[in-house]
Amino acid sequence: MIMKKQCINPYLPLYEHIPDGEPHIFENRLYVYGSHDKADGTEFCEDDYVTYSAPLDDLSDWRYEGVIFRKIDDPCNPKQLPMYAPDVCQGPDGRYYLYYCPKFVNAIHVAVCDTPGGHYTFLGRVSYPDGTVLSERQPYDPSVIYTGGKVYLYFGFSPCTIDIPLYRGQDFLGCSAVELEEDMLTVKDGPYTVLPSRDYAEGTGFEPNPYFEAPSVRRINDLYYLVYSSDHTHALCYAVSNEPLRGFTYGGVIISNGDIGYDGRTEDDPVMSIGNNHGGLVEVNGQWYIFYHRHTTTNMYHRQGCAERIQINADGFIPQVCVTTSGMNPGPLSGVGTYPAVYCCNLTNGHMRLLNSIGRYRKEEDVEFPYLTAVKDEQYITNIREGTIIGYKYISLKDTKHISLRYRAENDGYVKILTDIWCGEENCRGLIRMNRQENWSIAGTDLSFEENNLELYFRYYGEGNAELLEIILK
Repeated sequence: MIMKKQCINPYLPLYEHIPDGEPHIFENRLYVYGSHDKADGTEFCEDDYVTYSAPLDDLSDWRYEGVIFRKIDDPCNPKQLPMYAPDVCQGPDGRYYLYYCPKFVNAIHVAVCDTPGGHYTFLGRVSYPDGTVLSERQPYDPSVIYTGGKVYLYFGFSPCTIDIPLYRGQDFLGCSAVELEEDMLTVKDGPYTVLPSRDYAEGTGFEPNPYFEAPSVRRINDLYYLVYSSDHTHALCYAVSNEPLRGFTYGGVIISNGDIGYDGRTEDDPVMSIGNNHGGLVEVNGQWYIFYHRHTTTNMYHRQGCAERIQINADGFIPQVCVTTSGMNPGPLSGVGTYPAVYCCNLTNGHMRLLNSIGRYRKEEDVEFPYLTAVKDEQYITNIREGTIIGYKYISLKDTKHISLRYRAENDGYVKILTDIWCGEENCRGLIRMNRQENWSIAGTDLSFEENNLELYFRYYGEGNAELLEIILK
């Protein structure tokens, strides 16, 4: 695949916050549908739905398709509540159907459009033949597929380990599924429980990662793959079955937005602040990708879409992959160029945490971990303190002879330049001294790397807070 430019995570413009990404190929383009966080929002999914698309031969060339559905377009959402993670399916009539749930309404809503990236019109709510709205089994996070002449809908929310007042006393079964009529609205068969929650996982094989939310279904080699978020929240897992409404067995973890489980990393040592996760699979020109999201700022309300290349083995197994900066790029990024610092895939002080979904409304100086922020259209890393590690992979560093940082710092300090996150001195390639600076300033050093060096890390030493805007590789 030849790209016009490098494809970097997050793959959309840095001002966009489109999590819960569902990738689909329609009309020879890759479309991504997701919820829409405000850059300065105070809860999940406050903005209207928009979509982006890219040509199949260049996944760096994303085009904004505009607003496809507004809260005000839904007559069953008079309070204009936030709209949670959606999915889109091309139906048997060739039209495109948008499935979504407004916040805590216990119903799956549907809109329709003649084109994948046009403006969708409200159609109705998923209901039983007698007109009763499907409202049981916590109907959130819909995922829909039309295959083999049949339409299947998956949904469910199982907060077994989270205390949400609205759901106290409810029975959380797990992920449910129904078959729909060709009208895309009426339940034909079901619902059935296809993935167990924590309450029902014992003896099923799902004990390591029971179902929490975020189903995403695909049919691959005549098997049904159901990607979902486990009750560890940060992990996207998958299950497989020969049939769409039964028989799913646990497969494993595809990705964690904190790399937990990858290369021996534990829940106590994520590579970034962790939070919920949601995404789906797509194959483009023979290469499979997993779409997911990462978290910025100090709470879960500012999420950005990312994607990684994955492999589906001949036996159907999907090995876990790590989060990267290079993402969908066909190879490592160039070792010569200027990169916004917020493209980091690792940002840790050694004890990162699960972010709060009700916000951490505290003064910035009281926040104890490094994070990504934006002020007046500038995106940068802030609250960098002694021991903070900032990492980028994969980059072809064999061509890099000089590294500069554009930074601000409260006090004098320095960074060690490393080629491994474990920070052994044998991996140190150089040092950049950073003097106290109130305005953005540049400091750098000459250095050299080996042919196989593809990972770049900076470890900060110094008192007080430092901030990083750009890394410049020459």
